[in-house]
Amino acid sequence: MANFLTALGGMTFKYLADGSAGISGFMTCIPILSYNCLTMTYKTVATAVIVLSTLSTSSVLDLSRSGWTLQNLPLNISVPASLPSQAHLDLYAAQVIGDPYFGLNDFNLRWVAESNWTYVSATLEGLDASDKTQTWLLFNGLDTFASIEFCGRHVAATNNQFRQYYFDVSDFLADCPSPVLSLNFGSAPLIADAIAAEPGQETWPYSVEIAYEFVNRQFIRKEQSDFGWDWGPAFAPAGPWQPAYVIQLASDDTSSEVFVRNADLDISRHGQLNNLPPDQGAPWLLNASLDILGSIPDGAGLQYVVAESVTNRTVSCGSMTNITTTADAVTGTAILDPSTYELWWPRGLGPQNLYNVTIKLQDVEDRNIASINRRMGFRTIVLNMEPINEGQLAQGIAPGNNWHFEINGHEFYAKGSNFIPPDAFWPRVTETKMRQLFDSVVAGNQNMLRVWASGAYTPDFIYDIADEEGVLMWSEFEFGDALYPVDQDFFDNVQEEAIYNVRRVNHHPSLALWAGGNELESLELQLVNNTAPEELDRYMAEYERLFLDTLLPVVYANSKSISYIPSSTTNGYLELNFSLPVPMIERYNNKTPGSVYGDTDYYNYDSSLAFNYSSYPVGRFANEFGYHSMPSLQTWQQALSPQDLHFNSTTIQLRNHHYPPGGLNTSNFPNTTKGMGEMTVAAQRWYPVPNKTLPLANFSAWCHTTQIFQADFYRSQIAFYRRGSGFPNRQLGSLYWQLEDIWQAPTWAGIESTGRWKVLHYAAKDIYEPVIITPFHNSSTGDLEIYVTSDLWSPVAGVVAFECYTWSGTPVRNLSSVVPATVRFEVGALNTTRVLALNTADLAFDLTDLVLYMNLSATGPLPNTLTNRTFHHENFFAATPLSEARLVDPGLRLSYSDTTGNFTVEATRGVAAWVWIDYPEGEVLSFDSNGFWLLPGRGREVRVRGERDGRVEGVSVRSLWDNLVAE
Repeated sequence: MANFLTALGGMTFKYLADGSAGISGFMTCIPILSYNCLTMTYKTVATAVIVLSTLSTSSVLDLSRSGWTLQNLPLNISVPASLPSQAHLDLYAAQVIGDPYFGLNDFNLRWVAESNWTYVSATLEGLDASDKTQTWLLFNGLDTFASIEFCGRHVAATNNQFRQYYFDVSDFLADCPSPVLSLNFGSAPLIADAIAAEPGQETWPYSVEIAYEFVNRQFIRKEQSDFGWDWGPAFAPAGPWQPAYVIQLASDDTSSEVFVRNADLDISRHGQLNNLPPDQGAPWLLNASLDILGSIPDGAGLQYVVAESVTNRTVSCGSMTNITTTADAVTGTAILDPSTYELWWPRGLGPQNLYNVTIKLQDVEDRNIASINRRMGFRTIVLNMEPINEGQLAQGIAPGNNWHFEINGHEFYAKGSNFIPPDAFWPRVTETKMRQLFDSVVAGNQNMLRVWASGAYTPDFIYDIADEEGVLMWSEFEFGDALYPVDQDFFDNVQEEAIYNVRRVNHHPSLALWAGGNELESLELQLVNNTAPEELDRYMAEYERLFLDTLLPVVYANSKSISYIPSSTTNGYLELNFSLPVPMIERYNNKTPGSVYGDTDYYNYDSSLAFNYSSYPVGRFANEFGYHSMPSLQTWQQALSPQDLHFNSTTIQLRNHHYPPGGLNTSNFPNTTKGMGEMTVAAQRWYPVPNKTLPLANFSAWCHTTQIFQADFYRSQIAFYRRGSGFPNRQLGSLYWQLEDIWQAPTWAGIESTGRWKVLHYAAKDIYEPVIITPFHNSSTGDLEIYVTSDLWSPVAGVVAFECYTWSGTPVRNLSSVVPATVRFEVGALNTTRVLALNTADLAFDLTDLVLYMNLSATGPLPNTLTNRTFHHENFFAATPLSEARLVDPGLRLSYSDTTGNFTVEATRGVAAWVWIDYPEGEVLSFDSNGFWLLPGRGREVRVRGERDGRVEGVSVRSLWDNLVAE
């Protein structure tokens, strides 16, 4: 069969250079003198032997090791505390409050958010109070409004959760025999309200802030979802949520110690410019910039060492050039031979090669005075938004602009989801929990996560995991679903926040993009245009001051390797001109008819339009789409009392924040009923719904049926978007909303807060396989088309087998004139091909009793490999909604092998739709497949993923038929 787009091999890219001076040669390992880091030997220069000094002996006191107390004296509360922490966590640990996630504590604990909380340290022992010592307080995160006292004296006040703060308190110790640190945190919701009420404060004459529970979040620099969101609670916590330190540096007339508080390391191709594809043959440019506490000595220089991450074998080293020094930073560059380093690739596209890069700060006598180490990877990642070129037009791609990612010069299909804050309280987000989550991401065939705006900037250890696992992280600044103030203090505050976080995470090869925020162009500016079009120019200018004039320069100044877009959903730029003060001019709605631009998001809660692919958006990339569902009974049981375990209980309704209340409200029934109703109607419309005699069983089955609809709907959309890779819109990415849950509630997540996979995550795993077969049915006309789609970088060839059955499992053999037994196909790289087209009217069969089975087998190589492998995929098609289908009891059997540790499921009497292997509360298991369909007489062996001790008791199996069984 012919591909819908011509093969895209041999595509050329436009490479741009910045006009900098040419390179006469690569850096040698010993560009000046002294130490050969490759052979680990010292060299003699003239008659002297140069010996590197030891690192700085600065004293660092980790304040997490100091005893802490949490106090609210007006409330007569004083309990032991931790650092990092937040008030809710310490109150819960001291049993002052119950589990914040249980029942209606989202509402019951509002008093905690509306109170002030003080963290007081024990006496900080061992500090040097001499005048030869410089003392700094360093805070990596204070949430959010903190007044800091040290030795009984006021140090400073902070107002940004996302900034690193540091203060010179050397003078405070002179008459302070018992130094104590006190951090007094004000109530963020109350302060936000006070700021909003200030005379002359900006107001909006219409609602453009999407108000959840607490309001006025846009006025303060705090995690926006702390004020509530449609998938999460509103705890608005306060406290020292990131590590903190006391730094002491020796200082005298001849020398001074220094401390590196942050660092920016960037690997790009020489001549690379942000947002533009670089020359893949150019040498690498390593840029290092160290943010320093203390006095940087005159004539300071930088040395670099690059070593393999696994073996720590040194690959290259040398002195950096172009050294520049400011009062608190040292920057240098080095040119690196590209033939020396192996590339880093996302999962499924190649290996995740990593290197340890050490940067040493040296004084004029080549003594090391500070050193940092970062694990990095050599890769280019670009969001290509350039105009469609003539070559692409010749391939059948629609005019307009590109909107896709390119890794190391190769366009690829981005498969993934949206990552939200994994907990309402970041101090309890552990590396173990995140490794488990990323294990599920990788097992789910995902190579990219969109790190959603309006949470908190992701900690380094999560990027570290993403580096190892090959998961690209589309990252965003913390702005979303609101317009923001335009006073200079706000901009200055945001700029410092952005500089710190861009520099902090820039070295990670998993970092794929910086976006200014969430739904700013597609929602906020549209709200302005719809409700007050006469104000659009004003608010568009204010939007650009923040997202083009403030944030873009921070990204461009601190990285050459990362692209930037102002908003998560955007039509891209109208012009990118680096001679302009602000290089990017946004397109907005300046679109040419017949052309395709930008990425899309899509939410449609009218379930009658589900599976109608003519209603799905046509764009270059789908960054956000979805539908909500209930969590499983097992997850509900962790957060609800037994009497609340029914579908429309008051507690469940109030934990459903779709739709948002628009302010503080404990009676959100009008809004939440809409969301509950959407799930109910969707289940009733498309599936047989439960009506069991046992209330708990009925509740569990209803929860599960909402998950089936969610998974079914997402499969339909992802198949449509992936098919677009071979259509004129050249669609090259789908990231569904959302990966994981923050708590136990009805949400859009595919993984529940316990780590349990919903049906969605299994369905996404299946539809994200490299080569898939998918049906597209127009229920109005009866037209049915079946496509094979591949996201591989080489053509694959294979065969599709078709079989027709009644629901009772009887083969239907008289349809061979319409449905062939087999079809051979070849599909090009990143492409799709149609393998069958028919009209269901031509089948001349009772469609309520017909199931079409499709089984694909194809051969081809994975990217960056030469060895062919075989790809399999299967799919089923029923021409009528399953609520109308003539389902039969499939007679499911579940067995377990002590030898293999695997389960086997078999249908003995009919076709089984949505087979589900379930397990009891307390276990966190996942399987290599679940939520599948099954033909009679064909057992499926299912492997339990991950480590476990022995057989899991209480495992059961069911299918959609079981909804019709009264228990």
